[in-house]
Amino acid sequence: MLRVVVAVAVLVVFVYGLIDVIRTDSRQTRGISKPAWIVVQIVLPVIGAILWFLIGRPRGTGPAPVTYSHPIAPDDDPDFLRNLEIRRRNQAESDRLKKLKDELDAKGRKLDGGGSPGEGQGSESGETHGSGDAGTQGTDEVK
Repeated sequence: MLRVVVAVAVLVVFVYGLIDVIRTDSRQTRGISKPAWIVVQIVLPVIGAILWFLIGRPRGTGPAPVTYSHPIAPDDDPDFLRNLEIRRRNQAESDRLKKLKDELDAKGRKLDGGGSPGEGQGSESGETHGSGDAGTQGTDEVK
């Protein structure tokens, strides 16, 4: 039973030390370079881990500086610019559809509103104007 506990403890120290070396920034390692610490950890599992914790691990007196992954200004953010372009396209499409709808409504009102009263106006204008004008207007309205 003691052998199992010792083997598990060695494995835990080795894995924890190796993961700690890998996750540590290479500029913060002390003593030797980060790849050298990894080699030491693999070649000498327990001794390498103990040496890492005593010598190589960076000593933090304060909290690690917070690095922000997002850009400072909105015009430097590619997601913001992409969304801005999408919003611009959607607005242009909306404006185009609104214009087409307005034109369709205007033509519908012209046909509906111009159909019944237009015939009465055509007959009145035919009486007051020349027959050529009334004939052309009447033909257009009838079609």
